[in-house]
Amino acid sequence: MGKFAVLRDSAGLTQILLRDENSEMSKLLNHTPFESYVEVKGVVQQRPEDQYNKDMPTGEIEVLADNYKILSEVQRDLPFIIRSYNKPKENLRLRYRYLDLRHEELQRNLKLRSMVGKKMRDYLQDIEDFVEIVTPTLSVNTPGGAQEFVVPSRHPGKFYSLVQSPQTYKQLAMIGGFERYFQFAICYRDEGGKPDRQPEFMQVDLEVANVTMEEIQRLIENLLVHSWPEHLSPVKSPFPIISYQEAMSKYGVDKPDTRFDWKLEDVSDVICQCGAAVLENGLLAEGSSAHAFLIPDGQSAVGKKIISSWEALAKREFSMNGPSVMYIKDNYELQGKLAKFMKLPSQRSLIETLSGQKGDVVVMAVGPTNSTLSLLGKLRILAADVLEEAGRNVRNTSTFNFLWVVDFPLFEFDDQLGKIVSLHHPFTLPKEGDSHLLYTEPLKAKSQHYDLVLNGSEIGGGSIRVHDPVMQRYIVEDILNLDAHTLDFFSEALASGAPPHGGIALGFDRLMEKICGGKSIRDVIAFPKSLEGRCLMSGAPGKITKDEEQLYHISVKDK
Repeated sequence: MGKFAVLRDSAGLTQILLRDENSEMSKLLNHTPFESYVEVKGVVQQRPEDQYNKDMPTGEIEVLADNYKILSEVQRDLPFIIRSYNKPKENLRLRYRYLDLRHEELQRNLKLRSMVGKKMRDYLQDIEDFVEIVTPTLSVNTPGGAQEFVVPSRHPGKFYSLVQSPQTYKQLAMIGGFERYFQFAICYRDEGGKPDRQPEFMQVDLEVANVTMEEIQRLIENLLVHSWPEHLSPVKSPFPIISYQEAMSKYGVDKPDTRFDWKLEDVSDVICQCGAAVLENGLLAEGSSAHAFLIPDGQSAVGKKIISSWEALAKREFSMNGPSVMYIKDNYELQGKLAKFMKLPSQRSLIETLSGQKGDVVVMAVGPTNSTLSLLGKLRILAADVLEEAGRNVRNTSTFNFLWVVDFPLFEFDDQLGKIVSLHHPFTLPKEGDSHLLYTEPLKAKSQHYDLVLNGSEIGGGSIRVHDPVMQRYIVEDILNLDAHTLDFFSEALASGAPPHGGIALGFDRLMEKICGGKSIRDVIAFPKSLEGRCLMSGAPGKITKDEEQLYHISVKDK
């Protein structure tokens, strides 16, 4: 009969067969530790039909071995076994990422990432006539935006910054006469331990001279359609477009997941005289309103423990007393903490407004409009998670819903900083007709910014840029009150005959996570950092020597 073994390489799994008479090879195979690197020479042959393995792509063939050799033997027990089930915790996998990469899932994800990247490059260069330009990673610290990593230099008191994006450089490429730039750019942001973020990440960055927002949108749609993997459900263009205001009022978030409905409804008129004093009083303050959404047939899944967690979230993140969660019972009546205080006509009016049925769950919040919408937007996603954990199909995992969100405010007021800040970045041009508001009511100005959303995640953001140096300096210095000294070179460049231009950056890691069906962007990055931004494999960030401290003029403080 012979001895069987399964050989794994980058192409997959293959069964090998050692004849009974090859006793030396069989003995060697018996003493080969798992994950050793071996060489097998032999003849590929058809398996007997009753031995076909339909679960293996190579399940109809096997290799009859003539020679078996160990090229690199594993010298100790490995920290975990390479298999598709019962995987170890992520921190252990990251500590031994070189072993983790042997898992079939990561092999598949990274190969697909490579293929999609190649198709994008080919499309941009061969079809759209873009030029790939590599911009610096080491630059000067720029005002506004995310916190940048600081890099010491040999010049006393002088530091580089790792660029958070190639924003100014790609605009300089436009000024330099390259009308179509692109780059797969590595970007860096020191954002601390944010979930599912990485301190270094890749974006598909591009910029175009003499372009409109609509032209950028069509370009990106064509790029995605061209590079989309053939084994997935195809994406169709043009993508739907909604305004920022519509996204917030209907979904409570500026990156809505449109794979399921459950839209938010303004129910202020129903609640204002409903009889429940707590709800009515919540509407008295200026800028307050009541909104609600419906969880279809959710009563069996949304219990007291879930409701308590939602109430805690409302208090912790939004300083609100929590949502009012009510069940729709027989005769179109509501059951819940506050439902018993509501007049019956108000209960039925609320159910009718939401088109509710028996067994549905009403989730309602009353208070400052922005907080109310944001809270319900978060609960809408959490409620979908609850139903899916209970075995209900809410979001189709094989569907890819792209969506453009436009008409964002140009600025917002940051209560913690006590000043106006850019909603995206200070290089965004106001919407046509809103430029005069920069000098009178900047918080009312809308921007020529556009976000690309996929299944509830922002995977791209771009804008038409400010190309007037006077307007750019006014935005940075007079509206945002930032020190524009480090941007003097950029202002000088804008005054050198800058063409109107715009662009976008696609988060390539996030896009590939969605395409691969991953649980995190770490599933599509070869060597990612942990949630805390550490490399558990190499130990980075690490210490430096006293000589290096002197060389770079660094004084390290004790804890």
